[in-house]
Amino acid sequence: MNKTVISAKQIKKAYKDLQVLKGVDLTILKGEVISIVGASGAGKTTLLQILGTLDKPDYNSDTELVINDQSIQTLNDKALAKFRNKNIGFIFQFHQLLPEFSALENVCIPAFINNTPKAEAEQHAIELLEYLGLKDRIHHKPNSMSGGEQQRVAVARALINKPNIIFADEPSGNLDSESAEQLHNLFFKLRDEFNQTFVIVTHNQELAAMADRKLTMVDGKIMAK
Repeated sequence: MNKTVISAKQIKKAYKDLQVLKGVDLTILKGEVISIVGASGAGKTTLLQILGTLDKPDYNSDTELVINDQSIQTLNDKALAKFRNKNIGFIFQFHQLLPEFSALENVCIPAFINNTPKAEAEQHAIELLEYLGLKDRIHHKPNSMSGGEQQRVAVARALINKPNIIFADEPSGNLDSESAEQLHNLFFKLRDEFNQTFVIVTHNQELAAMADRKLTMVDGKIMAK
């Protein structure tokens, strides 16, 4: 049986008087593709950001967040940033590529932050871009690529440090239907080949239905099946 890669207990988050998350419990196994759906304002993105260590829950005695056997609340900011860079990849609706850099340079950035030697990082980035069908776009800048191509560059960037977990927030929300379908199929191909875990917030019902588990959030909580 696959091991647990994320264990979250009583995850709560409030912004001033607004209680966004109201006690989320969640266990995710290695190699799972999880979709999180729900109406706008249900807390999906807030949960994703906390699970991805981009934001912190409101800690109380019942709160627990363990990722890859590491208790997140024991890490200071510097250690947390290093842990995130090594263990977690992110794909966003707006690919957030740096426009002045080529596809290759954009993909290499997390590897450079991880102190990977330049030649090694570039070789791995080239392999990823070729794997993702972007062999002819390696030295192109984002403005000379289609939306689907830019999003695949973002996927390569998320994969460069070989993270165990990929978090995706509306990854196909800005793509046409054909590019979206290609991206969705790519997630499952990556899971099948590399046993990576995907946690995907989406409004795309087809993608949500493809997942191993579809979790529905309502008013700050995950609804029981």
